[in-house]
Amino acid sequence: MLITLKEAANRLKAADKILITAHVQPDGDAIGSTLAAMLMLRSIGKTAQIYVDDIARKNLQALPHFEEIRRPKDGEKFDADLLLVLDTSTDRIGNVRKLTDAPILNIDHHVTNKGGDGDLYLEPAAAATCEIVFKLADELDAPITPDVATCLYTGLATDTGFFQFSNTRAETLFAASELIRCGVSPNFISEELERKSLAEVMGLRAALNSLKMYYGDKVAVMTIDHATAKTFDSTEGFIDEIRVIDTVDVAFLITEKAPNFCRVSMRSKGVDVSKIAAKLGGGGHLRAAGCTLKTTLAEAERLLVAAIGEAL
Repeated sequence: MLITLKEAANRLKAADKILITAHVQPDGDAIGSTLAAMLMLRSIGKTAQIYVDDIARKNLQALPHFEEIRRPKDGEKFDADLLLVLDTSTDRIGNVRKLTDAPILNIDHHVTNKGGDGDLYLEPAAAATCEIVFKLADELDAPITPDVATCLYTGLATDTGFFQFSNTRAETLFAASELIRCGVSPNFISEELERKSLAEVMGLRAALNSLKMYYGDKVAVMTIDHATAKTFDSTEGFIDEIRVIDTVDVAFLITEKAPNFCRVSMRSKGVDVSKIAAKLGGGGHLRAAGCTLKTTLAEAERLLVAAIGEAL
């Protein structure tokens, strides 16, 4: 059921023990929004704990309280009276759902989120879920401490390409400005997130060497096989290296995380890639989306090229 932000805040106020989660393959917005929500809820007297069924990239470990994020174990249970799902639909939280039977409150900004489990506050115009959580703080009467502000700013910065993407709006920049007033150091966040290991740089080289062009150079694709992918933990920023090609409308990166298990990231200048991702079991935004394909690297590329060809 779709609800208002005030109603979402009331659900949180009525709960005592809140389990917080986000999507697998968590990005800056997923980690930033969950950490900020946990700190805000604790500040108003709630018991709040984050579980994410995946490993976040090392760059995000500099965020305050990152070490408190847990990953669910087989057979584990968590005594909660509310499950707060942030930055995703409820079908992308992996084994976290097995931790509790508590009712769900879902807060998200992805247009592909159709709801279905519990209450949903959806704001597709928001640049990031962290932009929504920033407003939620006021509804909860929760203070935005420097730690909370740092987590929220990280989500805003990463989901907008450091305020360069088309989803950046006046409200986004207002939120960022207020968060800086609350104690954020933008240079600290940018320096941490831009760091890459030597293995990642070598991985980028391998990805660029795999570059293929389709449909009159309107589509660019890079692939990373499992042997290369297992040498580093993040492909963040890789796709931006080919998105900027002047003829390219759609760029996508396929990373073979394990045999017959490929993760796909897509970027677009015009085509609605969220629809393409949704058809393949994923989701996202108009210009940035992704999915997971349980198939070989070659077959994943074939499927993506065909789907994008239809969209073009």
